[in-house]
Amino acid sequence: MAIDKVTSASITDGTITSSDLASGAVTSAKLASGTVQNQSAFKNIIINGDMSIAQRATSTSSITGDGYHTIDRFYNEMGTAGTWTQSQSTDVPTGQGFSNSLKYDCTTANGSLSAGSFGFVSQRFEGQNLQYLKYGTSSAESLTVSFWVKSNKTGTYIVEMVSFATTKSQSQSYTISSADTWEKKTLTFTGDTATAIANSNARSFNLNFWLLAGSTYTSGTLNTSYNTTTNANRAVGQVNLADSTSNEWYVTGLQVEVGTSASDFEFLPHDVNLNRCLRYYQILDIGSNSPLYTTGDGNHNRHIRLTWGIRKRTSPTATSSASSGSLNSLNTTVDSKSFYVNVGSGGGTTGLNSNVTIDAEL
Repeated sequence: MAIDKVTSASITDGTITSSDLASGAVTSAKLASGTVQNQSAFKNIIINGDMSIAQRATSTSSITGDGYHTIDRFYNEMGTAGTWTQSQSTDVPTGQGFSNSLKYDCTTANGSLSAGSFGFVSQRFEGQNLQYLKYGTSSAESLTVSFWVKSNKTGTYIVEMVSFATTKSQSQSYTISSADTWEKKTLTFTGDTATAIANSNARSFNLNFWLLAGSTYTSGTLNTSYNTTTNANRAVGQVNLADSTSNEWYVTGLQVEVGTSASDFEFLPHDVNLNRCLRYYQILDIGSNSPLYTTGDGNHNRHIRLTWGIRKRTSPTATSSASSGSLNSLNTTVDSKSFYVNVGSGGGTTGLNSNVTIDAEL
C-alpha cells in the first residue's frame, strides 16, 4: 500500500539522520510556519543579555537604591534592602561562549526585612518594540525566558513580567538547587489576550529578577498568569539574598523570545550590541577642552553642536561642563545638542571640560 503522507507516528526514533538528507533537501519554504520556532534574527527581546556592554562602570559599590550602575540596560530597584556592590564579572558558565555576567554582592546585610523591603534588577522595554507579541488579541504570544544563574544562596527566586500600560503582571519561580554552581533556567509566560501593549517609545513593559522581598510582596499567592498587579502576589516564596554579606548572585545569557521553548542564546556582533545600548545611553568621548567656536551672533557667545551618531529614544539629557564660564544649552534633539558659553565683550576662549553624558533611558 502506498503511503501518501509521512507523519511523526510513521517514524521511529533515530531512523532518519542527517546523513540520510541530501544537501539542501530541507528548505525554509518546505517548513510550515511555526514548525521550527525562534529562528528569526533579533529574536531576543533583551538588549545586552550577554552582559558585555558596561559604559558607566564595571563596578559600583554602596548601592542602596534605584538606578543604572554598570551593565547597560539593567536597572536596579531597591528599598530597605541592605547595601550592595554591582559589577560586570568574568565569572561565567564554562563552554557557553559568554565572557561576562552581572554580579550582585551583598556588603551590608539585612536579615530582618521590613514589610516594604524590595530588591530586583530589571530591563525596561519600549512598547513599540513589542507589538508583534499581539497582546490584547486571541493570538497573544507566549514568551520564554532563559538564562544562566549562580548563587551561594539556594532556594526559590522570582522572575516577573509587568505591563505598565495595563497595570498587569505575571510571576514565575525558579530554584537555585546547587550552591556556587552555574545552572540554566527556562520559564514560560503566557500572553495577555485581554489588553494591548501601548505602541510608543515610552516604558510599557518590565522584566524583573527579584533578589529579596518583604511581606508586602510575599504574603499572598504567586500570580502565575496576567492579572491586575497585587503587590502581595508578586514575589511569593522569594529568598532573602540580603541576609548575609557572604551572598552573591550572578546572571548571564538572558534571552526572552516568542514561543513556549528556549533556543540557543543569540550572540550579536559587539558593534550591533553596543549600538542598541547607545539608543538609551552614551558617553561621548570628546576629550577635555574641546574648543567652542564663535558663530557671529553678536552676543560674545562661543558655540558647539554635538551629534550623537546613534539616534536616541527621545530627546536626551546631555551634560558636560566648560573650562571657563557657564555652559548653557540651546536645544536638544534625538540626534544632537547645542551648547554655548558667553565669554563677554573682552572675548576669550573656552571649551568643554569633560566628556558629554547623554541619557535617554526608560
